[in-house]
Amino acid sequence: MKLKLIQYTPDPERTVAMAARLCYSASGAEELVQTMPDAQVGTLIDKLFNMGHLSTFEHVNFTFAIEGISRVLTHQLVRHRIASYSQQSQRYVREHGFEYILPPSVAANPEAKAKYTALMSQVQQTYDELVTLGVHQEDARYVLANATETKIVVTMNARSLLHFFEKRCCQRAQWEIRNLANAMLAEVKAVAPRLFTQAGPTCVTGGYCKEGTLSCGRLAGIKKQK
Repeated sequence: MKLKLIQYTPDPERTVAMAARLCYSASGAEELVQTMPDAQVGTLIDKLFNMGHLSTFEHVNFTFAIEGISRVLTHQLVRHRIASYSQQSQRYVREHGFEYILPPSVAANPEAKAKYTALMSQVQQTYDELVTLGVHQEDARYVLANATETKIVVTMNARSLLHFFEKRCCQRAQWEIRNLANAMLAEVKAVAPRLFTQAGPTCVTGGYCKEGTLSCGRLAGIKKQK
């Protein structure tokens, strides 16, 4: 997987704090951006998060370029609806020699890996044969596997990202999208640490688990460490 944060709202933490302060100030947005002390910015962000007043987090956006992921992952990713997506099209991009994602559980089992790679080769051969027979790639793609590698550009605001990290950094999330979520969290923490200080699954951020009987048991270990 290849991930890069390619664009984000300038000075995202100050933007969030300014928007919140504006609601209760006679000053304009431009003046607040320029005059709010750094300490006030940080304190206000923490207060907003702890109170659950996250509407102003929606004023800052983060855009990621992602490659080397499967269609399995993107089918899950686009369920996060408050976001913008631009994905490589299998209708217009020919998939001759397509790359595919190999799950760790398959890679660790020689017999399973042999069957998996053999099937991917058969899929590739069938796809190529269909195109050679005059079938347009928009129809030939029907034989492609969910494992087929894809590329996507994703934009989310900070509030949507917090929800995404809560759900997808959880140990119950599927391994590929969990790896992506953790990598995205590391990227945004590097440029807006205060906004995402408390980002992640609830067992880490709140000391409780929403999974009920399906819990992975991680919470118990976290509590023992405290």
